[in-house]
Amino acid sequence: MTAGKCKRTHYSKEITKELSGEQVTIKGWIHEIRDLGGIIFVLLRDRDGILQITAPSKKVSPELFGEIRELKKESVISIKGTVKESPKAPGGVEIIPQEVELINESKLPLPLDTTEKVRAEIDTRLDSRFLDLRKHNISSIFKIKSRMLHSVRVFLEKNNFIEINTPKLVASATEGGTELFPITYFEREAFLGQSPQLYKQIMMASGFDQVYEIAPIFRAEEHDTLRHLNEAISIDLEAAFCDHEDVMQILEQMIVTAVTDVKEHCRSELETIQVDLQVPTAPFSRIDYDDMVDMVNSKGVAMRHGEDMSRAAEKAMGEINQGYYFITGWPTDIKPFYVMPGQENPEKSCAFDLMYRDLEISSGAMRVHQHDLLVERIKKQGLNPESFKRYLAAFEYGMPPHAGWGVGAERFTMCLTGAQNIRETVLFPRDRRRLTP
Repeated sequence: MTAGKCKRTHYSKEITKELSGEQVTIKGWIHEIRDLGGIIFVLLRDRDGILQITAPSKKVSPELFGEIRELKKESVISIKGTVKESPKAPGGVEIIPQEVELINESKLPLPLDTTEKVRAEIDTRLDSRFLDLRKHNISSIFKIKSRMLHSVRVFLEKNNFIEINTPKLVASATEGGTELFPITYFEREAFLGQSPQLYKQIMMASGFDQVYEIAPIFRAEEHDTLRHLNEAISIDLEAAFCDHEDVMQILEQMIVTAVTDVKEHCRSELETIQVDLQVPTAPFSRIDYDDMVDMVNSKGVAMRHGEDMSRAAEKAMGEINQGYYFITGWPTDIKPFYVMPGQENPEKSCAFDLMYRDLEISSGAMRVHQHDLLVERIKKQGLNPESFKRYLAAFEYGMPPHAGWGVGAERFTMCLTGAQNIRETVLFPRDRRRLTP
């Protein structure tokens, strides 16, 4: 088994007309072959782009010409040759081959066409995801996602947040809900964590002050929509001695920073997926829950005060608001037990959602940090404080006020790429119907 006799010298995007006359070695997949009799064109695709290999029968040996003619689409090859300027070729350059090495031949026919012009159903694509990802318009989404996550991590580190790693195997519901995946844990039952929420709060009692985590979460929700997954990546943050307004400012600054970074460093990927990314301006608008209900009703969608947003309500808000905006002042009764009630009006909480048009991408709040109030809130929601004994212990020995939020990485990627289906932003999605590949 060989990775290719000659070491790669360049990726496709590094082959420019300034290298004309120089010898290079590139490696990748055969995107397309055009045999015109006396000349063969091979389009080689690697991670960064497509490069044309031009083999005229008069300029290459008969043996080499015959080898190239036998190549099959999507086979992995190594090409050693000379760079030549060619205005008609992709990128304005081509390579005249001197050596061709077939590293691994592809089986034909392919289960999925790898040209971007041929569209397939999402399930067909996901079944052969390794081929689907060879399309640059698909791989561009994940390069953008990678850059976004890098930008988020750099931003938080610069702002003195400490990265933590919390358990994903838990003994009971993180937020008291039933949307949990049970698993067998030796002689007892355990669950996959639906959120690092309780652990983030415990860390506020540790003196770490400001923490973040980027990790999977698991929700046993029976949704089957374009916006829901059962396994997702959550960007979570918690900060001591902060209220909800403080962490809202951190959140909007992080969003602006990440969008700016993607726009600057992913120009070719954004061009490939034909997205003109607009950088938002902070501060984002704040819309009180009561005003939101009135806006929804004004669009002919029925919504009563005290209700959560339906999909129809989200769409109505998306018609009114085109960018990023916060919804604040949510009713305390429909928020989790750890959300702080408002000081002036306890019926309205210190919780917020960050929306992008009609898509919720983040929720957060100031948390309850007083032990007795927290126990009261747990009981009010019909839960047993005994089930949260280890969590509650952290609030008996000096818990500072704190606030935080979680951002869905895949939903944020939808905002950046214009993807309409959240499965487009996950390499191997997990939803109600899909557990493979």
